[in-house]
Amino acid sequence: MKLTVVGGGSTYTPELIDGFARLRDTLPIGELVLVDPSADRLELVGALARRIFARQGHPGRIVTTSDLDAGVDGADAVLLQLRVGGQAAREQDETWPLECGCVGQETTGAGGLAKALRTVPVVLDIAERVRRTNPNAWIIDFTNPVGIVTRALLQAGHKAVGLCNVAIGFQRKFAALLDVAPPEIFLDHVGLNHLTWETGVRLGGPEGKDVLPDLLTGHGEAIATDLRLPRALLDRLGVVPSYYLRYFYAHDEVVRELRTKPSRAAEVAAMEKELLRLYADPGLDEKPELLSRRGGAFYSEAAVDLAAGLLTGTGSPYQVVNTYNHGTLPFLPDDAVIEVQAAMGRTGPTPLPVQTVDPLFAGLTAAVTAYENLALEAALRGGRDRVFRALLSHPLIGQYAYAEELTDRLIAHNREHLAWA
Repeated sequence: MKLTVVGGGSTYTPELIDGFARLRDTLPIGELVLVDPSADRLELVGALARRIFARQGHPGRIVTTSDLDAGVDGADAVLLQLRVGGQAAREQDETWPLECGCVGQETTGAGGLAKALRTVPVVLDIAERVRRTNPNAWIIDFTNPVGIVTRALLQAGHKAVGLCNVAIGFQRKFAALLDVAPPEIFLDHVGLNHLTWETGVRLGGPEGKDVLPDLLTGHGEAIATDLRLPRALLDRLGVVPSYYLRYFYAHDEVVRELRTKPSRAAEVAAMEKELLRLYADPGLDEKPELLSRRGGAFYSEAAVDLAAGLLTGTGSPYQVVNTYNHGTLPFLPDDAVIEVQAAMGRTGPTPLPVQTVDPLFAGLTAAVTAYENLALEAALRGGRDRVFRALLSHPLIGQYAYAEELTDRLIAHNREHLAWA
C-alpha cells in the first residue's frame, strides 16, 4: 500500500508518522511518500520519519520528494495537510480582522475566508494531478477550512473525504472522564466542520445508552473549563459545543483577549523553529514532547482509522468525517458538506441518520452553510463583490461597513495568492 502526504515537510508530520508506526497492523503501509516544496524542511522531517519507523520496527519505505506528480503516482490515498502562505499568512489572518473589531482566526470569520481563497485553487490543482496519475486514489483532506475545501473537491468529482480531530479529541476526553476505553465512546456529533455539537455520548455504539446528561452533571465544570465557556451555558444547552463555538457564543470577549496577547500563529512559528532544531538531531528517533503543544491532537489515530476504512474496509465501522449531506440534515442542501458520524467502507462514508436538530443549533448551521456556499463561489470565481457577499453573510460579521472594510483588508493582505486581484 502506498500513501502520499502532501505538505509532508510540516513540523507536525512526525505525529502522523508516529501513528503510522504504532498502528501498522491497522494500516500496513509499504511505501510512504512525503511531498513538500521546502527541501530543507523535507530533509529534516524525512530523516526523523525514517528513524521513527526504524525504532518501532516498521518495515515500510519512506520517500521524500518535491515532485508532486512523482509523489502521487500510484498512491492508494493522498493526505492533504498544506498551508498556503505558511505561518506568515496565518499571522495576517489572525490580526487584520481584529482591526475591524472582528475575531481573528485562521478558519473562522474573515481570516477563515482568506485561507479558503488561498487554499481552494491550490488543492483543486493538486487533486487534478492526482486524478491524472491515479483516478482511483482517495483524497483525505486535513487542510483547513476542511468543510469548504472538501466541498470543492467533491463538487469537482474527486474521491474525497474531509477529516478533523475535534471529534476524536472529545472521544478521548470523555473516555478518560468516564474511565472507559476510547472505542467504547460513540458521539452523536452533528454540524459543520468547526461548528459542531456533541448532542449525545453513547456507550458501546450508536444504539448504546446516552450518558451525556450524567457526563454534564458529574464533569460539567471540567468540560466547561476546557472549552472556556460558563458551566451554566452548557447546562442550558444540554450539549457540548466544539471549542470553536466560543468564537460565536463569546465573540466580543474573544476579540478583547486576542487584542492583548501574541497571535497563535506567532506561538506556532516559535514552536516550529524549535521543533526543526530538535529534528536536526540525528539521535532523535521519536516525536518530541514539544510536538504535543503544536495542535492537532490525535490526528494520526484519526487519519489511520479513516485510511484503513477507505482502503481495506477495516478500522472503526463508524467515523466522524466531512462529506455530502444527502438529506442527513433536512434543513441543509443535499450538496452541503456536513461533519457527522458515518458508516465507513471502501465505497466511502455513508452518513448515519441524525435525530432532529434543535433550532438553536440548526439555525446557526444553516447560516454558516450559506456563508460557505458564498465563500466557495468566491474561491472558485474570484472578484471583490463575491468576497464582500461572503463576508456580509457570515454570522460573525453581518454588517455592511465591516464587510466593506474587511474585503479591502483581505484583498490587500492576500493579493499575491489571488490570481484575480
